[in-house]
Amino acid sequence: MDNREEVREFLTSRRAKITPEQVDLPAGSRRRVPGLRRSEVAALADMSVEYYAKLERGNLAGVSPAVLEAVARALLLDDAERAHLLHLAQAADGSDALTRPRRRTPARQWTPHRSLQWTLDAITAGPAVVANGRTDILAANPLARAFYADLLANPDNQRNLARFQFLDPAARRFYPDWDLFADMAVAILRREAGRDPHDKGLHDLVGELSTRSGDFRTRWGAHNVRRHGTGTKRFRHPAVGDLTLAYESLDLAAEPGLTMTVYTAEPGSPSEEGLRLLASLAATEDAGPAAARHPSG
Repeated sequence: MDNREEVREFLTSRRAKITPEQVDLPAGSRRRVPGLRRSEVAALADMSVEYYAKLERGNLAGVSPAVLEAVARALLLDDAERAHLLHLAQAADGSDALTRPRRRTPARQWTPHRSLQWTLDAITAGPAVVANGRTDILAANPLARAFYADLLANPDNQRNLARFQFLDPAARRFYPDWDLFADMAVAILRREAGRDPHDKGLHDLVGELSTRSGDFRTRWGAHNVRRHGTGTKRFRHPAVGDLTLAYESLDLAAEPGLTMTVYTAEPGSPSEEGLRLLASLAATEDAGPAAARHPSG
């Protein structure tokens, strides 16, 4: 991915989202572009228009943290957007450790070490998965395998959440809030592209989804970024119906770039009962082949 183009489009898209009223500037009646003018951002960041224009053309090499912070404040960037801007600057500079090719985790080659799988399997009340920044599911507990049954059943998905989201019709049923999930999936991939611009697997995934999905292509062009940390999501599972689940995502210190996400239901809620039913169904299915291999009598 071309760093200059990424920087230019990111800064331009952030500037277009801000109204003059948000930063206490007069709206005026002769604006030819959405959002703020370059001159207004430059004034808010306390720099010359020429210097800010240079930054917005994609030239972040050698830019100081203080300048980046001034731009972030002027553009009202949130924490995820600030981090993305920093990663883009580090990639442009080429000297920061974060921009060096880091250890990646190909979905088809990586397997969890035993204690990690034991940890996942010890989580029995909710689905738990380990994924990389490309949204490949690399490991899961039994309940997660039942939870993501539609995704895992289709080999074309390649155990990838974004590919399932945009290319598998089953996703429209599984995600009642499909547009929200689509926005989140693309924002996560966009953030990963800033963190690791040299990831060929991510390039290939983005290229495939851009070619095959207009919904993805439109969202990718918006340059929104997001950190997938905590919140609540709604699902419609084919076996147990509607579920409202909270989630927590934790970075794995021993596996840089990987995240464990655990879904749980509110105690005493219908969703908790739904997860119990799903766990029972999954246990029954797992027991079936075992019983056939070891018949009694």
